[in-house]
Amino acid sequence: MAILEAKKIHKHYQLGQHTILALAGVDFSVDKGDFVAIMGPSGSGKSTLLHLLGGLDTPTEGEIILAGNQLSKLNEYEATIVRRHNVGFVFQFFNLIPTLTAEENIQLPLIIDGKDPRMFIEHLNRILDLVGLEDRRDHKPDQLSGGQQQRVALARALITEPAIVLADEPTGNLDSKSGTAIMELLQRSCHELNQTVIVVSHDPKAAAYADRVIFLRDGIIVHDYRHDASLSLPKRLKAILATMQELEKSS
Repeated sequence: MAILEAKKIHKHYQLGQHTILALAGVDFSVDKGDFVAIMGPSGSGKSTLLHLLGGLDTPTEGEIILAGNQLSKLNEYEATIVRRHNVGFVFQFFNLIPTLTAEENIQLPLIIDGKDPRMFIEHLNRILDLVGLEDRRDHKPDQLSGGQQQRVALARALITEPAIVLADEPTGNLDSKSGTAIMELLQRSCHELNQTVIVVSHDPKAAAYADRVIFLRDGIIVHDYRHDASLSLPKRLKAILATMQELEKSS
């Protein structure tokens, strides 16, 4: 069952007298529990698409349907509520509040939604265990490594049990070891929590963790395929690199 649908999405920006075409008819759907990577060169429309999927921006044409909600039919307040209840965001630069502990940063979405964090302690402990931060829950961001801060950001995205987690270059500000750990955690959240995840990345090593890879170029989908579930990570990476090479030849 589709948890997210993008129907013929176009996005134009006006820059002075010039119209910039960011997306030109993107059309796909994502099922619950899917782990999808969106790849493409700089300027291909990856981040623009992610912002549209999460309701942070609106398409020029087309429709986004998120967890059964047709976003174009909602006013700003309604869209905010739908986004708050259905989307967890993970960004490249963590966006943690420096004066709060790891636990408090993770609980923040609950507080914003008017919920009592004490009612979610069991779920919080499960998430902290998943991301390996049980012994860092009382640490503030400046007491954590970059990889640990991104784990906090991921836990914060998962705490409300959203319909979908959207991650924009989640490994882009991390070293290779920390980046691998974050992708493994995203993969585990799919398998253990049945979480739907969409990751935007230019890194084929990160994309190899996904079950499905969508390639964007010049604002359109040029390739979309699902890995065989039995494929090992190195074979997935090899398939992605081969696809990238073929797409470069055809450009």
